[in-house]
Formats: sequence, structure tokens, C-alpha cells
Amino acid sequence: MPELREGPGRMLIAVYGIFALAATSRSAVQIGTRFEHAPVAYVLSAFAALVYVLATVALARGGRRIAVVACSIELAGVLLVGAASLLVPQEFPDATVWSFFGIGYGFIPLVLPVLGLWWLRRTGP
Repeated sequence: MPELREGPGRMLIAVYGIFALAATSRSAVQIGTRFEHAPVAYVLSAFAALVYVLATVALARGGRRIAVVACSIELAGVLLVGAASLLVPQEFPDATVWSFFGIGYGFIPLVLPVLGLWWLRRTGP
């Protein structure tokens, strides 16, 4: 059985790290420069950033239980925010990482938690 942080697990950690950095930077700029324009979207971007940071750290340190929780929250967030951004687009005048199921990021936000949960299961005890 492969180890969590070996092989594809390293790539998964790297992609989560990139998304953590991108989402954190994006939300910091959005909140710092134009929060009043789209507060819901910007708070959701900040929340997504926290989830990506948590998932990255948990995967890198082998915190399997926390990683499962983070990936599950991420998947739920992508599905809920994706659906909400389609149903009430006026609440999302600016996109979040999870808007429209992550279309702005090539749907990677939709696929990433599925891959993360699959990898955690595959490398489970």
C-alpha cells in the first residue's frame, strides 16, 4: 500500500499548496481593496483559502483525519458555492475559487477534493 506522502501524494500536496497560496493571496487582495463590492464572495474566498491551507498542512504532516475533514468541507463548499453561484449570480458579482464549480481554475477545485479523498482512502491503514 502506498504511503500518504509518497508518489502521487507529493503531487497532491503540491497542488493543494499552490491553491492555498493562490486562494490566500486572492482573498487578501479582494478583502483589502474592495470588500464592499462583493462581501459574500470575498468571505467565501477567504474560507476556501483556510480550507486549502488546512488540507495542505494535514496532508504534508500525515494528519489523515484532519485531511479527510478538510477535503470533505472543500467538496461540500465547491458543490454548494458552485450551485449558489448559478442560482443567485447577483450574490457573486466577483468570482470565488469555488464559483461555478471552479470554472476559473479549470474545475480543479471540483476534482481536487475527490482526488484527495480517494488518495486518503487508498493509502489508509
